[in-house]
Amino acid sequence: MTHRLLLSIEAVLVVTAILVTPVGAATSQVATPQHFDVGIARCTFVDHSRSVLNYSSRPFGVLSHGRTLVTEIRYPTQLRAGAPNEVAGAAPLALSGGYPMVVFAHGYDVTPDTYAALMDAWVRAGFVVVAPIFPDESAFAVAAQHGANTEGDVVNEPADLVFVTKEVLRASNAASSACPIVKGLIDPSAIALAGHSDGAEAVGMLAYDHGLDPQGENFADLRAGISYRSVIILSGAEDGTQSYAGEASRPDLLDVQSLADQCNPVRNGLKLYDAIHQSNKWFLELLTAHHLPPFDGADAPAFGVASAVTVRFLQWSLQGLGSSKELVNVSDQRPAIARMFVGANGPSLRHLAPVKEFCSPN
Repeated sequence: MTHRLLLSIEAVLVVTAILVTPVGAATSQVATPQHFDVGIARCTFVDHSRSVLNYSSRPFGVLSHGRTLVTEIRYPTQLRAGAPNEVAGAAPLALSGGYPMVVFAHGYDVTPDTYAALMDAWVRAGFVVVAPIFPDESAFAVAAQHGANTEGDVVNEPADLVFVTKEVLRASNAASSACPIVKGLIDPSAIALAGHSDGAEAVGMLAYDHGLDPQGENFADLRAGISYRSVIILSGAEDGTQSYAGEASRPDLLDVQSLADQCNPVRNGLKLYDAIHQSNKWFLELLTAHHLPPFDGADAPAFGVASAVTVRFLQWSLQGLGSSKELVNVSDQRPAIARMFVGANGPSLRHLAPVKEFCSPN
């Protein structure tokens, strides 16, 4: 792959120094590189071809005849000492050819802001992160439906992810009143999909499901034409009603699951991982963390590993920086917290006691 992140000779030297630091050295403890500050903006895209359901009615009615996808855009800005964690509306730092993009899907009854610490770590390492707020599954939407179970709308989210991806790429390619902040900001050849919990299920469907979505469109056709080069599944599972299989393009896959996750037991994530028969896949097993804390920062040790490993995975998969061996080395620096499995099948769960599924609190 081509190293596209050529902001300056100094930036290249910094990245190189980080990547070749010997494992075990004092400066090599799991930490994500920080070369940028984080700008944040919101863009709104409306898919008029699909509806939002009203789950509080019986039978389900139509809440809206278009899917309005308010989308958070996090992007690199000039690194400044002492700057706030995020700067709303800050000027993007231009890069010839654009930055790699991560399209992120949030979980149920939360918003993308729940994962701000993780997404900001990705941005500081040189990625644009695009995170739509889903119409029926975000915290706002769940509250608006007065306790109704809206989780079934996850099957509509793969098409949401495709729609937002295409809209952002269009806005990056040509000036757009809907999202002017991304003009010239995205490298269309370097795109990753990532998601947590229900969002990870949506990502898994989009990347690997070989059935039909609710509009009768084959998932393989839905994802065609977009260069998704890597996939990150965080505490995710298969849809369960359709078959999963690897894609011909074989995007790199990183599956992150915890043995102590009660909401999505590790066996669910392992089932998805095992269904994808390719060598370029990695299973990061967190040993003590729960469902959300490794990704929202509440469990600091597990978050440190998850953020460092996902950054290195994105750098290697989308930018050609470092090596897959180094990815494993970073994962295994904290053996009491995490361990990495590569290719073939993931860890054996034969001696793992069954976990009673319970999603809240995590």
